[in-house]
Amino acid sequence: MTDTFTTPRTVLHRQRRQVLSGLGAVALSSCLPSAWAQSERPVKLILPVSAGSGVDAITRAAAAAFGKALGQAVVIENQPGAGGVVGTSAIVKAAPDGLTLGMVSNNHVIYPSVLKNLPFDPVADITAIAAVGTTPMVLVVNPKVPASDLKEFVALLKAAPGKYNFASSGNGTILHLGAELFKEATSTFSTHIPYRGTGPMVSDLIGGQVDWGVVALPAVQGQIKAGMLRALCIPSSQRSAAAPDIPTSAEAGVPHFLVEGWFALIAPKGLPAEQVKRLHQALVTAFSSPEVKEAMSKQGNAIAVSSPGAAEAHFKAELTKYAAVVKRAGVVPQ
Repeated sequence: MTDTFTTPRTVLHRQRRQVLSGLGAVALSSCLPSAWAQSERPVKLILPVSAGSGVDAITRAAAAAFGKALGQAVVIENQPGAGGVVGTSAIVKAAPDGLTLGMVSNNHVIYPSVLKNLPFDPVADITAIAAVGTTPMVLVVNPKVPASDLKEFVALLKAAPGKYNFASSGNGTILHLGAELFKEATSTFSTHIPYRGTGPMVSDLIGGQVDWGVVALPAVQGQIKAGMLRALCIPSSQRSAAAPDIPTSAEAGVPHFLVEGWFALIAPKGLPAEQVKRLHQALVTAFSSPEVKEAMSKQGNAIAVSSPGAAEAHFKAELTKYAAVVKRAGVVPQ
């Protein structure tokens, strides 16, 4: 009977313990860093590109290590469309709480030069976390194209202007401008066929619906090795460690054809400084891990994680650079 009987004094003691316990929990939670409070909430990492692209391959190779360094799950979400504008719009519109990030590439700073009504500012509307590194590009053709090397391919294009078309991941993207730079360097003409992302572009290159294109090497390494695509050159001053048998553009006879991809981590505008520091440290840790370094090496990527300030300066410099490329290529803003 005494075990189940409750006196008024007993009730009072229980209420005091509950109140004190609750106050202790509140005090404890107020002392915990916001990162701890978020630890059970996943980070959404938006890629404004389709699955199978170079940025997609890079991000997926590093996502687990990045999540481990953050102490949070990292969920990758591909949001391609409009050359990357759809996904980037989702990034800039998200809350600046560290739970929505984006991995972007050259396209991010090309937008203002090729779009009349861009719904965001690629510098003012984001928080730069870091420029992460660079990735090699490659000029590939469908195996049915009767050219075994770049010299033969250039001769083919000059002999039949407009007969062979080229694919890109979208109008005004780095893959489009890369091909335009090739046309400029070789004084040739091909018809542009834009796609909604790298995946569909590569599929039609393999299928023969389009003849050639410039694409990030990590996105097509497997297809090149399998003979589904033929690589003619790496538009760089040096060969890629991931594909040492592919000649550079200079070695192939077109030394002024140079295109390099880069990738960077961004967040919405207004991300608090402590969150920027936390994310940057986790990124450095992830890309310094042996497994990620090995994956990046196999893809041919050169990793050099910059500071947030250097990343913002890089964006501004690239804006100016690509504005000149767009103008020379005669790309009409849409």
